[in-house]
Amino acid sequence: MATKDRTTEAAREKDREKWMARFQVRLVMQPGVDRAVVLQAVKEVTAHCAETGEHPRTAFGDPDAHALQAAARLAPADRAARERRQNAVVDGLGSVFNKVRDVAGL
Repeated sequence: MATKDRTTEAAREKDREKWMARFQVRLVMQPGVDRAVVLQAVKEVTAHCAETGEHPRTAFGDPDAHALQAAARLAPADRAARERRQNAVVDGLGSVFNKVRDVAGL
């Protein structure tokens, strides 16, 4: 019976690690998020789960959705807005380049 408990606990820990990894990856992708924001968000999730014993999915739901919420709450609004503008310019240039390439038959 102890082996089954260890197996269950190992599976739970692996699932927690997957949730945290997904959360961090999605968080890093958000405009305005830097290392300090990621560390703060991870610290909050880790502390909550340590205090309550809850799995992050139980406490915070989907890691992608929680990453979006954490970024909106923790990332400085001016930095996020600036990065969104820069990303829009880069995306626009990429689109123009693709159209030129298509017209030129490259």
